[in-house]
Formats: sequence, C-alpha cells, structure tokens
Amino acid sequence: MSAFLTSLEVELISDATNSGRGTWRLTAPLIYRSDVADQTFVVPAGFETDFASVPRVALAFMLCGDTAHAASAVHDWIYTFHPVTRDVADAVLREAAIVSGVPAWRAALLWAGVRVGGGGSHWTGAQAGA
Repeated sequence: MSAFLTSLEVELISDATNSGRGTWRLTAPLIYRSDVADQTFVVPAGFETDFASVPRVALAFMLCGDTAHAASAVHDWIYTFHPVTRDVADAVLREAAIVSGVPAWRAALLWAGVRVGGGGSHWTGAQAGA
C-alpha cells in the first residue's frame, strides 16, 4: 500500500527565489512507498525543492498552490535523478498527493499541470536522459 514512511521536515533557504515560492531544504530523509512505481523513494536530507511550481496566476494558485508539499518534494527528487520515467514520476505525484490527503480532483489538476508544463524541468535533472 502506498504511504509516506516518514514526515516532511524542511527549512526555508530563501523566500526570494522561484517567483516567491521559495527554496526549501529537507532536514531529514523523506521516504515514500509507491504502488504506482512499485518501489520506495528516499529523498535525502539536504535535497532542495520549491515544492509544486504552480504559477502565481490567481485561479491556478487558488486551486493547486501551497498544497501537496511532501508529494511535490518526492516528485522534484524524481525529476532530478530519474529513477523512473517521466510518466511514472507524474503518476507518483498524483498518487502521493492523494495519500497525503489532497482531494483526488486537486491531485488530478496537479498531475495535469506537470504533464503539460513539466517536460522542460524533467530533462534538466542531474541524470537527464532516462
């Protein structure tokens, strides 16, 4: 069964980056067991994330912003290191968002957003090409 095995623990590095979203650093490992990917992801302490990169457009942010932080941190790590394909990474985001209590309709919007706008970010990771 999909589950977060640890809680998200972060510290703010800078709130003046990423169009006001800020940059955050994990202070403890974040461990997520995914049925979709059939594996466990360990996001290490020290990993930096901006959580969900939802545009600051009023409606988009109202619907999807400032939500699913743990799921977004896992997704950012997957996009950086490519342990699975992009379509699986995006499915993990939706799955993890729902696991963390985000309503299914909102998780679907997050998924749609990364499917439409996440391609460029996926290929800029440290091990691009997977």
